[in-house]
Amino acid sequence: MERTVERDLSDPMVGRLLDRRYRIGPRIARGGMASVYEATDVRLDRVVAIKIMHPGMGDDDGEFAARFVREARHAARLSHTNVVGVFDQGEENGTVYLAMEYVPGHTLRDVIRKESPMPATKALALIEPILAALSAAHAAGLIHRDIKPENVLISDDGRVKVADFGLAKAVSADTQHTATGGVLIGTVSYLAPELVVDGRADARADVYAAGVVLYEMLTGRKPHEGASPIQVAYKHVHEDVPPPSAVVPGLPAYVDALVARATARDRSHRPADARVLLHQVHRVRQALDEGVPDDPELVADLAPPLAVVVLEPELEHHDTDRADERALAADAPYDSPYDVEQDREHTDPLEGSDRYHDTTTIDRQQPSRVPATRTPPPPPVVADPWQSDERPRRSRRGLVLLLVALLLAVGAGAGAWYFGFARYTSTPGVIGLTAAQAEVRMDKAGLGFRVADTAYSETVAKGEIISTDPKAGERVLDDGTVTAVVSLGLERYKVPKLRGDTEDEAQAAIQDLNLEFGSSVPTYHPTIPEGQVIGSNPKAGTPLKPGATVDILLSRGPRPIKVVDWTGKDADKAEAALTKQGLEVTRTEDFSDTVDEGDVIQQTPSTGSLVKGDKVELTVSEGPEQVEIPRVVGMGQSAAENKLRDAGFEVKIEQHPDSIGLGWVVKVEPGQGDLADKGSTVTLIVI
Repeated sequence: MERTVERDLSDPMVGRLLDRRYRIGPRIARGGMASVYEATDVRLDRVVAIKIMHPGMGDDDGEFAARFVREARHAARLSHTNVVGVFDQGEENGTVYLAMEYVPGHTLRDVIRKESPMPATKALALIEPILAALSAAHAAGLIHRDIKPENVLISDDGRVKVADFGLAKAVSADTQHTATGGVLIGTVSYLAPELVVDGRADARADVYAAGVVLYEMLTGRKPHEGASPIQVAYKHVHEDVPPPSAVVPGLPAYVDALVARATARDRSHRPADARVLLHQVHRVRQALDEGVPDDPELVADLAPPLAVVVLEPELEHHDTDRADERALAADAPYDSPYDVEQDREHTDPLEGSDRYHDTTTIDRQQPSRVPATRTPPPPPVVADPWQSDERPRRSRRGLVLLLVALLLAVGAGAGAWYFGFARYTSTPGVIGLTAAQAEVRMDKAGLGFRVADTAYSETVAKGEIISTDPKAGERVLDDGTVTAVVSLGLERYKVPKLRGDTEDEAQAAIQDLNLEFGSSVPTYHPTIPEGQVIGSNPKAGTPLKPGATVDILLSRGPRPIKVVDWTGKDADKAEAALTKQGLEVTRTEDFSDTVDEGDVIQQTPSTGSLVKGDKVELTVSEGPEQVEIPRVVGMGQSAAENKLRDAGFEVKIEQHPDSIGLGWVVKVEPGQGDLADKGSTVTLIVI
């Protein structure tokens, strides 16, 4: 039933029936591009979240509106339990909207405020569903571009969902080399260095942001802070994310290594996508669960190689340049679980992250405002007034310096060759092989092999390799170890036996097997009591994919049978009809002066409802009772009358034509010894 929503004069959208389907309720978020409202889908009678683009955001060429529409199309391609679902997209009289899943609850930002620094096990448990959502997006060719705690929703029942794929773009040649017409939209505290410098965005930018979120959960603070957003962006480009253990002593080194790998400034050193990072998180979490205090091999596997980060040509940086401040627009405070790009200016750059988000727009069409790293120029040559004028001595020193420079260059080249190439080998491809076959191939390549995890697969047979870390063809240290994920085969769960369970017991049994409870179908059953399960659809033992729906047949008890009254009707027909309905019929017979022989004198019960197997009693007429006429011939009239009346007859007296007045009975009609209906009249003829 549609809820009544009062109109709000301060917001004309509240109370409006949008597109004759969505009744707009209270606004739950507002940003620079759109507002989000709680609404009721009157067609399907469910609560949804409606995201409506601001009318003033439409530019001349419709780029903002077009991007808004693309958001719906891209997000609708994602169907994952950890992604906020997109239901519908439309436009009515210039109002462009997006209907999406409404998730009541709070955000990861709220959890970080209350619980950080949090234990590493909890931080990893929270980052896993985020990476699962990003893995689905990356597999579909999408990148999020704005991963931050405000965009991670946690429902009241604990489900974690990633929201706002509004900045996501399909990975293509265009999106890998530019960013929204030269303007980068993102959140400065979580921006990967390559996004700050040149707007290059691929799955590894999401990996970087996820690593920053993990750091923030572990430490309770952001890795890079500054007096202004431009300073924060500068630090992302020039400074590594510090190890979390520097803030929270006692964290294992492999946790530091995991954060370092995810947030490596050189994106080639990061995991290729969220799926790879999720696998690494599983390895770290397993070590934590087993109580491993230190694992040098795991640290070596995870830690990024040391490298000098060289990006685009350096641009002049001024910490207090107000032009830089005007080039950056940061978000205003916002606590709704449906985050959108904010439109209020960041008025106090010194405020902490708990009050202000830092969604920032950086215009790369004005390159002088963005810092980047480059190789510093050589120092200028300054004339030395104390230098000798002797040419031979100056030549010898120059020759020595040249030889030293050559030796250093050769040594550096040899070192670079060894540390950057010679000590590495390529990971052999073992996808589709068994673990034993993979180990043999790795051994031939001089590498160790270890099964790190198992996972279900719809495409890889049970016991075969699904993936390796590093991937096939990637470089790995000589004598290094390659870890693999082995297939468990198809993930299937058999429908449990539910017959005789209550509805709640059946629902719990279904959900315990990673299946979804569908609905209860009320069904009559002759023997199973009302409220107990008769069976399921699909039937018990059927193997199903995780998340498949199972319906149950719930007993309503025996089917009721309406009783028909057969009184006064043929007893044989009555018995046949009642027996066909499943009722048990019993018959008794009795004499009746009013009901014909063979008809029903009485039926018990004769009205109401019965169930199959209940009893119905029929009293069937034998007609009037027959009585033998006693012998009264030769008796006196008075004695004969009394005897006939005692036998149940009526008596009629007639005088014989030759009567002499003696009063003796000489004849009986019907004759004595005959049978006559009880209550009928017997005539006595006396003389």
